[in-house]
Amino acid sequence: MIAEPNSVANLPNHKNAGQHPTEINTCNGTSSLASSPTVCVSKICSGQSPNLTDQILGERKQETAGGEEENGIHEEVVSESTVQNGSCLRNGNVKTFRGKRKIREQCENRRRHPSDGRRPNQLQNGEVVEAVTLFEVVIMGKSAMQSVVDDWIEAYKNDRDVALLDLINFFIQCSGCRGMVTAEMFQSSQNCDVMQKMTETFDEATGLQYKKFMAYPWILTVTWPVDMDDKDYPLVKAGPYWKKFRTNFCDFTSVLVQQCQFSILYDNYLMDTIISLLSGLAESMVRAFRHTSTLAAMKLLTALVNLIVSIDVSKHNLERLYEVEKSRTTGKRTNTRLDQLEKKKKEYEQKHLDIENMMNAIFKGTFLQRYRDIIPEIRAICIEEIACWMTTYPDRFLTDSYLKYIGWMLYDKQPDVRLKCLQGLQGIFGQKALGCKMDLFTCRFKDRLVSMTLDRDHEVAVQAMKLLMLMSQNYEDALSSEDCETLYQFVYATHRPLAVAAGEFLYNSLIVQEIEIEAFSKSNAKWEPNSSQLRALIDFFLESELHSHVTYLVDSLWDWAPSLLKDWEYMTALLLGNADSHEQALTDAHERVLIEIILATVREAAEFHPPVGRGGTRRILSSREKKIQVEDCTRITEHFIVVLPQLLAKYSVDTEKVTNLLHIPQYFDLELCSAELLDKHLDTFLSEIKAVVSKHSYTDVLNACARVYATLCGEDGSGHKKVSLARDELVDELVHSLNQCLDTFWDEGGGLRAEKEGIHHICLMLRRITAFHHAHDLTRWNLYEPLAKLLGFEVEQNPLPVQILWPALQCAYSALLWQLSSALENTSSKESILALRTHLKQYCHICTCYLSHRSRKLREKAFMILCDLLMIISHQGLSDGLIECVEYLPSSSLQSKLLFFVEDHVFAEEPREFRVLTGEEVKKMEEQKLDALQQKRCLLAAYCKLIVHNVVEMTAAAEIYKHYMRTYNDFGDIIKETLSRTRQNDKIQSAKTLILCLQQLFQKHARSQDNSNSINSIDSSFNNIKELARRFALTFGWDQVKSRESVAMIHKDGIEFAFQGIGALEGKSLPPNLNFLLILSEFSNKLLKPDKRLVYSYLLRYTSEPALCKEEFVYSLEWYRTSLLASDEDESSIISSISEWPSDRTPCKKNLSEGSCTKTSHTEMANTPSHAHCPSDLPFLAQNSRKRLKSHDSCHQEYPSGPERLKRKYSIPDGVKVENTVEVLAEEADIDVVGADQET
Repeated sequence: MIAEPNSVANLPNHKNAGQHPTEINTCNGTSSLASSPTVCVSKICSGQSPNLTDQILGERKQETAGGEEENGIHEEVVSESTVQNGSCLRNGNVKTFRGKRKIREQCENRRRHPSDGRRPNQLQNGEVVEAVTLFEVVIMGKSAMQSVVDDWIEAYKNDRDVALLDLINFFIQCSGCRGMVTAEMFQSSQNCDVMQKMTETFDEATGLQYKKFMAYPWILTVTWPVDMDDKDYPLVKAGPYWKKFRTNFCDFTSVLVQQCQFSILYDNYLMDTIISLLSGLAESMVRAFRHTSTLAAMKLLTALVNLIVSIDVSKHNLERLYEVEKSRTTGKRTNTRLDQLEKKKKEYEQKHLDIENMMNAIFKGTFLQRYRDIIPEIRAICIEEIACWMTTYPDRFLTDSYLKYIGWMLYDKQPDVRLKCLQGLQGIFGQKALGCKMDLFTCRFKDRLVSMTLDRDHEVAVQAMKLLMLMSQNYEDALSSEDCETLYQFVYATHRPLAVAAGEFLYNSLIVQEIEIEAFSKSNAKWEPNSSQLRALIDFFLESELHSHVTYLVDSLWDWAPSLLKDWEYMTALLLGNADSHEQALTDAHERVLIEIILATVREAAEFHPPVGRGGTRRILSSREKKIQVEDCTRITEHFIVVLPQLLAKYSVDTEKVTNLLHIPQYFDLELCSAELLDKHLDTFLSEIKAVVSKHSYTDVLNACARVYATLCGEDGSGHKKVSLARDELVDELVHSLNQCLDTFWDEGGGLRAEKEGIHHICLMLRRITAFHHAHDLTRWNLYEPLAKLLGFEVEQNPLPVQILWPALQCAYSALLWQLSSALENTSSKESILALRTHLKQYCHICTCYLSHRSRKLREKAFMILCDLLMIISHQGLSDGLIECVEYLPSSSLQSKLLFFVEDHVFAEEPREFRVLTGEEVKKMEEQKLDALQQKRCLLAAYCKLIVHNVVEMTAAAEIYKHYMRTYNDFGDIIKETLSRTRQNDKIQSAKTLILCLQQLFQKHARSQDNSNSINSIDSSFNNIKELARRFALTFGWDQVKSRESVAMIHKDGIEFAFQGIGALEGKSLPPNLNFLLILSEFSNKLLKPDKRLVYSYLLRYTSEPALCKEEFVYSLEWYRTSLLASDEDESSIISSISEWPSDRTPCKKNLSEGSCTKTSHTEMANTPSHAHCPSDLPFLAQNSRKRLKSHDSCHQEYPSGPERLKRKYSIPDGVKVENTVEVLAEEADIDVVGADQET
């Protein structure tokens, strides 16, 4: 790699520099200078600093101790390099006493004659540790950073070459390099040869890498081992220790410039060398060098920017002072003060020029090369620092020529780089004074900034929203109205930080502006900001047309407008019309939205948790948050217990408004409310709720009223007594009215002969009672008996209106659940439990009958209730005594009816209507389709829960799996979850269910093809079955060991199904299911290598039939055989085994069940022809095949004792009949194929 000449092009030559090469060995952190005294002293104990520091300190202690006694020197393996110029050649694997003695003598020499006292001491574990090198100082901490830099400056003034080599060593060590640095003086006669020396090479002979580059006035050669880990150097190491090192490293660079600005910074030697060093390292192909040197160079440039800013300030002050002094002089004589100021001014100008040159050299030599680096961390460093330069020194860097780099990197693929761009731009746009320089940038990159709010990285999207908010606040016309409307909609985003940032943008840009244009009230000159803000918020919500998301809108604004959103007094005053008369009255839409806002704010204040979809687990509230929550709940209870009755009375006929108002009492805390206030207003509140119940028949309103009573009564009945009495009184009235209506209904004969008014009244009472029975235990009113009679009348005699059956079915279900809950709590007598058992069976029979009702809605409701009830009364979660009484598992007939219902109502294709539809009709139809799809998903999920919890047989899932491919978009997630849960319950049975599904589909395909085995019969339907098998195989994942039993069972059942009926054909024709092997081959890649051989040996039993050798069968069998053979060696081994089989032999038929085989009787053996026993071939084949498998797979440990066991079992002792050997061999082979997985 060639170094960039621009970084050193303007550096002057130094003729007084020495001519001798110098070596710096950075192995294990030590420093050895070949031609100059060391600048290090060691007095440390080992084991006190982690990683590299431990080695550094430990070796220095050993070296110091070694100097006390000559015989105490130990051998050391030094990692060194081969220097290309021939001045020094070392082998990294050679043990040398000379290098050790040299280091020891230098350390002893420095300890006796220290040159400075700059090394800081630290106390570690009670012992004093003295840092030796700059790297050790930085890695230990920054408590004495300034004094260390001051000491280094003194050393530089005494011998700048030695001090600079110490600094070079520091940067090399910070890169994590444990190699050698060789420095040779730059000769002017070698100018033509410099470009060739500045290279990076690799020496294959020594295994070392070389980096040769110029650090004026030296040419440095860095040598390090080739196995140096690029991912393990100080800047990227994990842990707080190395994070602190990064901070200290950056601080060291800044302090170095700060302390050198008054002495050696402008000597045309120090900065030239540092810039050349960092530019050379930044061009390395080694990541550690590039990363470390880029960070150092960027921080160095940042320090120079801060310095030049301070110089400009001093220069400006000096010019002002000069003008003052100049105005005081007369033209008669020269003013000495003016000469001094003029001289000082020229000095500042020269310093400014020198720093400008340094900045140009760093920018061109490092930034321009590294801001597009392949490593995202390096790119992020460059962007972060250039943004810092723009805010610190805008006169120089805040120009389009520099802004373009940030604009370009907004399109970076890494989110960290994009994030640094946005954070840097926030610092720029946050200052109004810099806006005049951002016009072209804003025009060019505004669209990109707006689009970044949709970034896939959430933090990038949040910072983009904050940046756009700053642009909108500080610069007029920066964003168009269309841009603002797009950004406002992010208040409905799922990611809460993004929604909160959009809420701040909305509040500052839209809502707060209404306050600025709001004038004082003409009537009383009183400032009313909340009125305009509320109206602006309501208008925004109505214009957004997202009418079910007001909760998310309130949550987005909660952190920015708490005073507005908690002003419930003013909100209710607007609803009641008690606000100032000059204000415009609210429309019906405004009132509806305002009530929704009130409900959302009450919920947010009481729960102190984001709505569903925006928050994870509930966090623990702090003491301050708990205090705020209690205060808000007290305000809510005390205010709405007074106001809510008035609101209910005003909006009692509006279903939607009264429903939202009735949700507010569930956040009451009556214990926090004063007793006097509660007694005064509670009766009025309860009477209004009773009035709402009497006026409405809508389910949502009635359920809300029932929940209000339940909330005020308390879960354990510990609520206010007035509420319980009012509820009981209301239920008594409802039940009495229902009984009267039912008596009249039965007297009139029921059914179609009943009057419509009576039916309507019964329906109304049933809806109200059902709502209350769902939230309250009404068992003492004994509602199940009359409801069961009503439901049974529909089944046995005349049909009843659906509007009666629907609430009756639900109310009876609630009655049974409350009885079952009482039985679970052991509060019911034995007679009650027996009666409950009778009721459960009766109700299940009623629901089963309603599965075929004429109303689809009622059929689906009965199915959902039946599935839930079967889940509840199954053996799951019930005590032993209760199981005996109420256990009710569905019969085979009921399971068939449930499955048929799912097939008919979920997977059946609905007929399409072919007619021209208008736009509104199309929209309405789409909404109906979505509602129907949601209902179908609920039905399928309810049935799949029965399968997962073993309420119905797992084989029923095979009918569900058949529709996996066709209905993947609608029900794929439910079917996959069912498959996963059943596999967790029983792996083997789940595998049998999968193969059963494929077998049924194959048989259906075969019947449609007239049972043809020809390959031409494979059409698209067969390919669909094959694709379904592939999808099933993918569900097993990558862990073949975990799924080996299931996959082996699939292959076993699949092979048996493929060769089903082969014995009855007697070799005259092919089995009808042979092509099923093509489907089965999709599971072969999920078999382990040993299992493939066992499955293949199991396949060999069926492939000896002469009819199977026909060419038309070769395709299916060959395809499956190829999928099982793992390699050519396996294939040759198996083929050689096949050749040993006699050609006139019939196959071994075995009926395998559950992994074992049925033994062949001696009578069957006697009736079988003699050649079928294969007395000379079969035992030999088994032993020979097992030996081949053993020799080929000796490295596998899945069956550690399998080959030995099989060999012992298959050995034929003397005196044993061959017939018995054949029988035992076949039986053991079955166990190996199917049960091998279970043995391991």
